[in-house]
Amino acid sequence: MMASLPQKMKKIKLVAIVGPTASGKTSFAIDYALKNNGEIISADSRLVYRGFDIGTAKPSMEERNGIPHYLIDIVEPEFDYSVAQFVKDAQSAIFKVNSSGKLPVIVGGTGLYLKGLLDGYTFPDMQVDYEMRAKLNSLSVETLYLELLSLDPQAALNIEKNDKKKIVRALEIVKTLNRPLSQVRGVSETPYDVEWIGLNFPRNILYERINHRVDIMLESGLIKETKMLLEKHGRIQNLIHTIGYQEIISYLDGVLSLDEAAALLKQNTRNYAKRQLTWFRKNEKIKWNCYPEKLKK
Repeated sequence: MMASLPQKMKKIKLVAIVGPTASGKTSFAIDYALKNNGEIISADSRLVYRGFDIGTAKPSMEERNGIPHYLIDIVEPEFDYSVAQFVKDAQSAIFKVNSSGKLPVIVGGTGLYLKGLLDGYTFPDMQVDYEMRAKLNSLSVETLYLELLSLDPQAALNIEKNDKKKIVRALEIVKTLNRPLSQVRGVSETPYDVEWIGLNFPRNILYERINHRVDIMLESGLIKETKMLLEKHGRIQNLIHTIGYQEIISYLDGVLSLDEAAALLKQNTRNYAKRQLTWFRKNEKIKWNCYPEKLKK
């Protein structure tokens, strides 16, 4: 758990740029870092994985425009990268950037990562019980959710009913420590002075941007990338449950036509954007750069 700060210790100044997928966070953040002597730390749960490039809209080296980026391409897709691990890695990156006299710029849309890092939340740093995880993963998401609901109702209510990965992780913690998540996770004083910047568009424009991004992904080789990932890693959980790849896998399996897979990918991405906005609406510190009135309703 992060220790309380001495009263006179100066907090580290940093900027957090957040928003839904396809809201322009990446290009905005790179431009911001160029203008403000900053370096970028990614807060995206899928950019950590090597090879997850087109399907995650990972910025290319050319797009990064010489700005150092941290926490991108740091682990193989087989690795189950947790919130606790992200917080550790991000803290190290922040201190490195700050110590070099640069401004840490946190960029991403994974709300739980941002909350854990910037709001002082602490998470249990447990060793993975692979035997328990395999057993849990063999069960249906409906069965798992009902079990979590019986063991820790509050935790269940805070997780989407179809988010198998998060449900499994919650069950692992609750079963291993024999305590509800609310008693395991703590809050400590954050060592950061955070300026929150939110990017968004009116719904119709955001959805057009999402649809266009999917078209670009397909034109850029998403199908080829998915095939390569399947050949290299097999049907691992992080691949078959990632938006962008799961839909193309259904196409490759002959379950969907390419048009159906593309339409489903667009729909799933739009739904994900909705969930992101629901999460970010809870943060009153965010200064939205456009249409903030749309977010308050």
